[in-house]
Amino acid sequence: MTSMEMTVSPLDREREPVRPAVLRVPGGADPVGWAAGARDGLDAAVAEHGAVLVRGLGLRDPEGVAAVLGQLAVEPVVERESFAPRQTYSPGVHSSSAWPPNQPMCMHHELSYTLGFPGLLLFACLSEPTTGGATGLADAAEVLDALPRELTERFEREGWTLTRSYNDEIGATVTEAFGTDDRDAVERYCRDHAISFAWQPGGGLRTEQRRSAVVRHPADGRRCWFNQIAFLNEWTLAPEVREYLVDEYGPDGLPFNTRYGDGEAIGEDVVQLINSVYEEHTVRRPWEAGDLLLVDNIRTAHSREAYEGPRDVVVAMASPTGPEICSPTIEEGPR
Repeated sequence: MTSMEMTVSPLDREREPVRPAVLRVPGGADPVGWAAGARDGLDAAVAEHGAVLVRGLGLRDPEGVAAVLGQLAVEPVVERESFAPRQTYSPGVHSSSAWPPNQPMCMHHELSYTLGFPGLLLFACLSEPTTGGATGLADAAEVLDALPRELTERFEREGWTLTRSYNDEIGATVTEAFGTDDRDAVERYCRDHAISFAWQPGGGLRTEQRRSAVVRHPADGRRCWFNQIAFLNEWTLAPEVREYLVDEYGPDGLPFNTRYGDGEAIGEDVVQLINSVYEEHTVRRPWEAGDLLLVDNIRTAHSREAYEGPRDVVVAMASPTGPEICSPTIEEGPR
């Protein structure tokens, strides 16, 4: 890791051979005032390292996170197509996705299946868990290079397909995902965002969308493995969870699943391979209350360990980015 020059002071820089870079803030610093002075330095650090952990900032509530976000001069992202419910505190600032604490959230890039994903993520730890619960990070370009070329070339050529079945029991509901329960508005959104859809008996909704699996970073053009192919695939689910969902909804009615861009099913061996490569490139650091983690969502994938005890991590999404900015390798749209 190269040395990091910050334009703000005072900062105790801790240099380590792995991401994220760690910045230590002097005790008693005002988070909002510090963020205002540190903005340019943070931008440079995230651009250099892909992620920056700010330790000692003392964030205590979602309002403080929103205030810090406001000082960074970035545009908040209004979340649409969420895969799990979450509470919205203010524009761009949310609770973590509702996900069982005993089940890990595998590596992914936030909202990489949408046409308006965030370029920047902020994670703020208001209270750390008793055990586990770290947010893992992995370099998307290194993961792409480490995966078998034949596999990545296929995904780069075809993209990947996400299928979703919305209901009122598992995952986000139609209203939670699209911000409305008006069918006409949902259909307009789907048409505008290259999503095919079909309403089911009882009011459920099934959707399908094809997206790029590899994009170029808008800052330097570096090719990045940018998707949720493994995370949202049925074979990443715990075996007992997958068995229950298949029994309950059928193999074609899972809340979410992924396929190759041509519609072919992705084998369990491929999903395990992708997750194992992610694991080989994952860096973890336990949370401490008050921490702030800034992540370049295109360059850096993130995950969440299983955990025990209270864990309150607020998520802020900013810098809306479209695939056209990243030079997608396929034309997004349903098959």
